Amino acid sequence: MNTSWAEYREKLASCLCPPGDGVFTVNTAKERKLALRQQLFGTDDVQTLWLESLDALPQASQHAVILGISSDCGGGILRGANWGPLFLRSTLLEQQPAARTLDLGDVRVIPHLLHDKYLNPETISNCQKALYQDANSDYHVSPLSITEDICDGFYAHFEDKGIFGIGGDHSISYPLTKSYLKAKRARGIKTAIIHFDAHTDLLVERLGIDLCFGSWCTHILEFLPAPRNLVQFGIRSSGKPKQHWESTFGIKQHWAHEIREKGAEAIATEVIAQLKADGVEELYVSFDIDALDAAFASATGTPEENGMTPQEALTILSMLKAEFAITAADMMEIAPFTDSSLEGKSSSETTLKVGAEISAFLINAINHK
Repeated sequence: MNTSWAEYREKLASCLCPPGDGVFTVNTAKERKLALRQQLFGTDDVQTLWLESLDALPQASQHAVILGISSDCGGGILRGANWGPLFLRSTLLEQQPAARTLDLGDVRVIPHLLHDKYLNPETISNCQKALYQDANSDYHVSPLSITEDICDGFYAHFEDKGIFGIGGDHSISYPLTKSYLKAKRARGIKTAIIHFDAHTDLLVERLGIDLCFGSWCTHILEFLPAPRNLVQFGIRSSGKPKQHWESTFGIKQHWAHEIREKGAEAIATEVIAQLKADGVEELYVSFDIDALDAAFASATGTPEENGMTPQEALTILSMLKAEFAITAADMMEIAPFTDSSLEGKSSSETTLKVGAEISAFLINAINHK
């Protein structure tokens, strides 16, 4: 990518918006948006200060940079993950202030769209007019397409930084990981994707759509050094056994019951040995909150019982961090307005608390690589 910093800075200002503004709405969660603005900027002149923060990006000492993608169009069970970036940011600031880092803002999301390849030229032109006041703009209009373009430019300009993406449904991890893997491959760095999830996300397509929350993993395999460098933890909701997924795709899985039976330390030791044998140098961690048991993470589109505990996840992450550089990550599928708890507990508060704890670990890992 041969664009100058000035051109890329203009793209950021056009395709993104201030943190928390990624959901197009008038009144819903208005107080939460105002509170986040006050915490981040302390003034009503948010747009100016946000643009100034973009100008400061080249000089920023932090390695971790937050990007929110408030889209749940790639989901399809229980919607609401589009509010994850706003609510998780607020929880991080309130409960994990030491993890504060530079924030690019949110991708500008038209909530009906997923990827530009699914749109006809007339629709793209209409959406460009709506987003950019230019029916002939060169910028993308769908969240997955915008995210990949922004991330491609980011890694071209900032080789020493990494994006912490906040979703949104898990389809968003497709452009986040694709850009990361392309950039690392171009530099000759061997990488692995560490994927926490209750589900394999290894469909080829879902109802005719190839890029969605249930298929994104399938479509990044070609960008990995080898398929086995996709390592999955916490799997338990699957119509097919572990052997099917590993033999079909060549990936590695550690199901939730295995982690309980063998212990998180033993599983992590096994994975570390595999990654070292493969010559892996850096890790991307993609964390779907439903990897955790529903008792800890019920404010999500597909909560599942018999899952991992937050401590098991953090144990595995801590052991991996001790051996490899975690250089980018994401937190997906937190849906704050959903409440599937059968015990009447505040599922949103609990889910956000553990989501913020794990997110803070990942942000700090990127910053202190």
